[in-house]
Amino acid sequence: MNETKSRLTTLCYIERDGCYLMMHRIKKERDINKDKWIGTGGHFEADESPEECLLREVKEETGLTLLSFRLRGVVTFMCDRWQTEYMFLYTSDSYEGELRDCEEGKLEWVDKKKVYDLPVWEGDKIFFRLMDEERPFFSLKLKYEDDVLIEAALDGKPLEMQVW
Repeated sequence: MNETKSRLTTLCYIERDGCYLMMHRIKKERDINKDKWIGTGGHFEADESPEECLLREVKEETGLTLLSFRLRGVVTFMCDRWQTEYMFLYTSDSYEGELRDCEEGKLEWVDKKKVYDLPVWEGDKIFFRLMDEERPFFSLKLKYEDDVLIEAALDGKPLEMQVW
């Protein structure tokens, strides 16, 4: 049986003292996120709900158990280099356990104000801004050609380039 990765994913930004827990993706050679900074999360396994995927992925990647979390939005990623992915975006400020090393990248607490200066996907800056503004649940569509963001829409309405 040929197993392909689910097109459904989760991503979580754990918050502490004005910082996000972020992963610098430097450990895997073949990685769509190579050298970028992202949150923790990953692909759904068979029959998982978004919350089950979130809790499993965060535990696997960080050693932390989330005690509470908030679904912030759904992000549709489109690119000419991979299949469309639908990501459930979460934040959490309550967890227990000890942070451990991750085989996918280096985990580090990053000041929320400095995330915009890191090598992140351009579209991530849009959802960081939406989360900073405490925007209620949102749907964000991001279209890339290669690594360049060419189109973005928020709640079904196109965003102007200068907004990015």
